[in-house]
Amino acid sequence: MSEIRVNTIKSEDGASPVSFNKGITVSGVATATSFSGNLTGDATGLSGTPDITVRNITGVAATFSGALSYEDVTNIDSLGIVTARSLVDAQAGINVTGIITARSGTAVTFTGGLDLSNAQETVSTGSTSHYLTNKSVTLELDCLNGTVFTHDLDDGNVGIVSIKNFPAVKNSFHTVTVLFTQKGSAPSAGAGNTMVASVPSGLPGGIGTHIQLTPRGVTGFATDARVGSATTVVLSNTAGDLDVVTFGIHYNGGTNSNANNYITMATKNGDFRVGGIGQ
Repeated sequence: MSEIRVNTIKSEDGASPVSFNKGITVSGVATATSFSGNLTGDATGLSGTPDITVRNITGVAATFSGALSYEDVTNIDSLGIVTARSLVDAQAGINVTGIITARSGTAVTFTGGLDLSNAQETVSTGSTSHYLTNKSVTLELDCLNGTVFTHDLDDGNVGIVSIKNFPAVKNSFHTVTVLFTQKGSAPSAGAGNTMVASVPSGLPGGIGTHIQLTPRGVTGFATDARVGSATTVVLSNTAGDLDVVTFGIHYNGGTNSNANNYITMATKNGDFRVGGIGQ
């Protein structure tokens, strides 16, 4: 095998490209200011942090350890989280088998309407959580568990109601309902209806007169509910009756940590009892 050592190879006219019509094999490093024509083979051994600009990429699979930014995408098949900078335009619809979650402080908006063909409402399957506060029962209604709760009044007087983890996003109205089942024996002296005494005045209180609101992501605050009689919600004093009490919370879309931006309302339907038809 012969060897040629030169500093520069030029064409005969000194300007035209040099043609290697049988190909050329380089075992070391090949450096060029540009390439013209097709490159064949596998691109392996790239090192450093080069920038590659191409018109189109067609491949079987791709792995990216960092973030991938791209525009005008036709299809996305993601097993993880897909984050859109401003808008996701799904002209053929969105099929979700799990949960759609919005970032705190933002909202999910459906401008063309929302079709829930096989939706199921999430409701609590158990009773309310409750604990004693100054000898009165405080019901805790956690909206992460649903919007409908049950409570057996054999547990004692009901006064302070804690409603927490309801969304406070834009101007909204959220309802929470409690189904109260009256004691098996006829209550007396308001037992099962209201608090023994409100704090600190010592006067009789009741459902709606003391409420603790704790919106999702916000520190809770105390408030009173507006009721039809402007006093309190009074439950039945007949044994076994069923009372349905609904709390409506209006949030006006202002600062969600300001209690003045919330209005709580309480209303009751009842007193339902077993008749000749219903059981």
